[in-house]
Amino acid sequence: QVQLVESGGGLVQAGGSLRLSCAASGRTFSSYAMAWFRQAPGKEREFVARVTSSGSNTFYAPSVKGRFTISRDNAANTVYLQMNSLKPEDTAVYYCAADRIYFKLSGWDYWGQGTQVTVSS
Repeated sequence: QVQLVESGGGLVQAGGSLRLSCAASGRTFSSYAMAWFRQAPGKEREFVARVTSSGSNTFYAPSVKGRFTISRDNAANTVYLQMNSLKPEDTAVYYCAADRIYFKLSGWDYWGQGTQVTVSS
């Protein structure tokens, strides 16, 4: 069982930056791949980025590649999403997720409650 708590969301102007954090409970955090997803109003939840359990490999959605960076600190049981050059279309509730299988774009096992990111134009 993994419990996830996101933080770091807020209101930012277009072009600005935010860093999201996701703190995980449990002693097996380093066994799980981690990911970030987002859901904008009226839209389906979409994949943003994922990182392997060791942190050595990452993968991004085309819409955020080059602007967002996912990373993790296994000693701190935390995964991060650094978001730069934010655009109004990045406005969404951002969720972190955990799963033992890295190569998944959906259906992850564990989810946080989400944190709101709003980008003003």
